[in-house]
Amino acid sequence: MATTATSGGHLVLSSRAPSSSRRQQLSLPVRAARPVAAASCSGVRRAVAAAAASSPAVVASSGKDAKQVPKDFLHINDFDKETIMKILNRAIEVKAMIKSGDRSFQPFKGKSMAMIFAKPSMRTRVSFETGFFLLGGHAVYLGPDDIQMGKREETRDVARVLSGYNDVIMARVFGHQDILDLAKYASVPVINGLTDYNHPCQIMADALTMIEHIGRIENTKVVYVGDGNNIVHSWLLLAAVLPFHFVCACPKGFEPDAKTVEIARSAGISKIEITNDPREAVKGADVVYTDVWASMGQKEEAEYRKQKFQGFMVDETLMEIAGPQAYLMHCLPAERGVEVTDGAIEAPNSIVFPQAENRMHAQNAIMLHVLGA
Repeated sequence: MATTATSGGHLVLSSRAPSSSRRQQLSLPVRAARPVAAASCSGVRRAVAAAAASSPAVVASSGKDAKQVPKDFLHINDFDKETIMKILNRAIEVKAMIKSGDRSFQPFKGKSMAMIFAKPSMRTRVSFETGFFLLGGHAVYLGPDDIQMGKREETRDVARVLSGYNDVIMARVFGHQDILDLAKYASVPVINGLTDYNHPCQIMADALTMIEHIGRIENTKVVYVGDGNNIVHSWLLLAAVLPFHFVCACPKGFEPDAKTVEIARSAGISKIEITNDPREAVKGADVVYTDVWASMGQKEEAEYRKQKFQGFMVDETLMEIAGPQAYLMHCLPAERGVEVTDGAIEAPNSIVFPQAENRMHAQNAIMLHVLGA
């Protein structure tokens, strides 16, 4: 279970190490502002500056050695390896059932989910809403103008009101502090559908896709090419739980948050590399992964970033350097001809669209886990 507190301008996370119940204090500092692209990490800075308490825990067993288990799904490294693999295996089972046409499994019958969208998203809305429906539940969409969380109504009030109506809350927001506040004040489970800091549901879908196409996550090489953004942070947090080789190849000045890199490295589980050479980085990769260079809220920097990211486009040549075993992954939406070529995304070794479908199946398993179903 992760908790947060402010300490000298840092966001302090307590994460349970995979092989021990001992809790480690991990500090996430504010990333240094970029001369031109300063707004790109403002969400992380706001979360760090205003950090309060993260999601409460529930006691899994009685006695002095009782484990504290997160009621929420906020960061991948809030969970140990056994739990992450249990969720992924459940995703495989439930996906097979849905694909077979069997609709008898209705664990969410009579349950409702509130979906808060400060940031719009086709994949997140459709995957959560459809998945919850297929398992018997009803999802309520709340768009950017329906709540105006933190403006028209305080987040703590939203959390408590929605908890009175619903069995679970999913939120896709800008500032990471918003998801922490929702979890702190909600009495029902809160699922992180994306923040400026991380995107755990996406990486769970990615891990599921790797299991299906490579057969494993452990002892693979995953190379991310592009901006050191929230996707990279979630890959790093997964690398603090499961052992694999993770490389982030990004332009200078666009590296991931240094303290999140340290979280992954200090776990001593995975090999972590941060480099500015994408051609060298992709050699021997099992997965080459990319994302848009300018995320939502950074579009005014798009032209600046195109200049800075020259040489970081994932194209057919880069995939050839990676080798014939390498799969291409992209969390979508893709700007074809910018961070990835049309030829690369349509190639036989692209698993971008199975990856997109797996958002629903991974999230179904996450919902089953937090609801104890």
